[in-house]
Amino acid sequence: MFETVELGSRVSAARYEAEVMALRPKLLDAQFETLRRARFPVVVLVNGVDGAGKSEAVSALTEWMDPRHVRAHALGEPTDEERQRPPFYRFFRELPARGRVGIFFGNWYTQPIVDRALGHTKRAPHQLALEEIRRFERMLVDEGGVLLKLWFHLSKKAQRKRLEELEARTSTAWRVTKEEWRHFRHYDAFRTVSEDVLRATDTPWARWTLVDGSCVRHASLTAGRAVLTAIEEGLARDAEQTAAVAAAAARAKTAGASGAARAKAPVVAPARGGLEGDAVPIVRTLDLTRTLAKDTYEKRLLAAQRALALATRDKRFRAGSLVVVFEGMDAAGKGGAIRRVTQALDPRIVEVVPIAAPSDEEKARPYLYRFYRHAPRDGRVVIFDRSWYGRVLVERIEGFCSEADWQRAYDEINDFEAQLVRSGDRVVKFWLQISPEEQLRRFREREETAHKRFKITPEDWRNRGHFADYEVAASEMVLRTSTDVAPWTLVEAEDKRHARVKVLETLVAAIRDEG
Repeated sequence: MFETVELGSRVSAARYEAEVMALRPKLLDAQFETLRRARFPVVVLVNGVDGAGKSEAVSALTEWMDPRHVRAHALGEPTDEERQRPPFYRFFRELPARGRVGIFFGNWYTQPIVDRALGHTKRAPHQLALEEIRRFERMLVDEGGVLLKLWFHLSKKAQRKRLEELEARTSTAWRVTKEEWRHFRHYDAFRTVSEDVLRATDTPWARWTLVDGSCVRHASLTAGRAVLTAIEEGLARDAEQTAAVAAAAARAKTAGASGAARAKAPVVAPARGGLEGDAVPIVRTLDLTRTLAKDTYEKRLLAAQRALALATRDKRFRAGSLVVVFEGMDAAGKGGAIRRVTQALDPRIVEVVPIAAPSDEEKARPYLYRFYRHAPRDGRVVIFDRSWYGRVLVERIEGFCSEADWQRAYDEINDFEAQLVRSGDRVVKFWLQISPEEQLRRFREREETAHKRFKITPEDWRNRGHFADYEVAASEMVLRTSTDVAPWTLVEAEDKRHARVKVLETLVAAIRDEG
């Protein structure tokens, strides 16, 4: 594989200057057009052999483009805090916004390659880690991102010569560390592992570009041209998509319906693998007549809160964390259940994250970005009052995203939750169900009670018209995302006392089972 770039390409200083003069204005034009449209981010991964010109190429890129809109990240080994979170947590935090360019030196390929080449792990890197990488990159591209992966290569002989030359000059000696020489001693292992990784992750949606690093000028030019091509392809793809949307809107207008109205139409048809025909939605089959007498409720509530407090104070709990998701019908009692949970917990270890409409910053990044940001450290509890499931619930029903977006979200959500679990989190998910009659009663009660009036909005009344649609969407959500590692608990919430106790007792059982 690497033989094709071990050709020793050379570029003279004069030729380099001439080609830079031709390349730079094109890069700037493409960059500013990307910034103007703000429709997609550009993510550039820089990997390869030590001494192959990676730093020089990135320096050139930031010089040739407007550096105000380019950010380079040199991520080393994860910190102790980052190790307590899912593996892609630290990369998600640094992803560029739409219209911006992010260049990653240390990225999601670094650790799998280094660990395997140096014998830190016996597991082949093309197993679980690389499968996660393929899915992560697919998500980035599906979210509209432009992803460019550069591999800078040197032969073993050329790398030794480059390191010796750098070390011999006072001005560059600092760049050659014991780490570089240690990696050089394992050159053959690194080459074998790297070839395996590149073959396994050279996908149709995220191809690798090999860069001959034997000449720094040649490497920088190759990287610059690759970035230009990637951005231009992204702009062309965006233009095609924009034209297709405009054409669809025109056809809809001709047919007597505006494009805006069609875009907002509820999407309630069952998806593949979901409900079939006239199948009754799962959430509609719950026994909503289940109740708890007040005295029984108070005893069980206090017992469950005490058990939850003790479980989260146990030293075994500090080795992981707890992620709790609350979804359900409007007025189903999510807020009351959350308050009963937080009453039992040390406020220093718990965070409640209310999810509303995304901010402009969040809209400019992949959908899961704002949820990765709240992944807890060990020994902590994070409670999501609504969550990443909004994409397959409200966004699906209200037409806030395309069918393709919410269809692929099921797999992306399952991947996200599996990563949380592998990083030591316990994931507990609740769907609270009430009848439309009980919802109406609670809505009216909120309107008539001064201290509850803030809970009811015109949006709640409008959403009530989609009650059956939510039952269908929620039932498909449960079918497609209730996994062994992150199952759903369906809560009969017609009686608030029953719902609160069930939530608390389920959390206690989840922590004890893991412990």
